[in-house]
Formats: sequence, structure tokens, C-alpha cells
Amino acid sequence: MSRRGSNHDEVAREIARLLVCDRRACLEAWQDAFGSPAPKHLSVQFMRKALAYEIQAKAFGGLPNRVRRQLLTIAAGGNTSRPSGKMHPGARLIREWNGRTHEVEVLTDGFLWKGKRFRSLSPVAREITGARWSGPRFFAAGG
Repeated sequence: MSRRGSNHDEVAREIARLLVCDRRACLEAWQDAFGSPAPKHLSVQFMRKALAYEIQAKAFGGLPNRVRRQLLTIAAGGNTSRPSGKMHPGARLIREWNGRTHEVEVLTDGFLWKGKRFRSLSPVAREITGARWSGPRFFAAGG
């Protein structure tokens, strides 16, 4: 059998062992895997899933750095939405700022906000916030 197949088999065996671990065994496995005690009040089911992920990540590689950064941003309450490609005329960009919702329409040659035309999103963001922002970043529209 190939080395890769053997690796898959070993990972499968390790994960199968996790499925029958009791709380004490999960806590010990957590300490071994992460080098610190498990946070209090974690369920056995959650620990099994986290440990199974860790086993797979060590064997086959973890998340790409880009995904890790996005997850950390989300965990911190940030916005990571990044529409792909070009903004099409007629699209609407919506952003809430200080309790008010702002809507910008994408035009073929710029943007429309509150009946006023803008060549780019940055001046719209500046009007809304009173500070210099990257418009695409403010509206999470790429860029």
C-alpha cells in the first residue's frame, strides 16, 4: 500500500479511537494535542471533533493562511465579505454606519448615493464617516 494510503489509514484509526473516548481520555488527548488544558465546559462531542480536526491537520495540512486570517477576523467581529469580480451597473452596496443604513447604486461610470454622483467609492465613504476610508474596503466591495 502507498505511503499516502497508510497515512489515511492511521488517521482513520486515530479518529475511530476518539469516538469511544470518555471525558477523561478526551481531556488527556486535548492536553497532548494542544499543550494546554481544555477550556472548561467543553462537551465531549466538541472535544472529539476538535481533536479529529487536529489529527487531520497534522497529517494532511491545516487551513490555508488566507482562510485562517478570515476566521480570526470573523472571530473578532470583523467583516470579510469580498465579492468576486467586477461590480455590475445596477448593483446596490449597502453599509450600516452609526445606526444608519447607507445604500449606493453602482453606475456604469461611477456611483450614486443620496442622489449625488461620485466617480469612486472612497468619496462616498468619506461623506458617510467624515474620515478617509478606502471606499471598496468600507463597502466590502473588494479592492
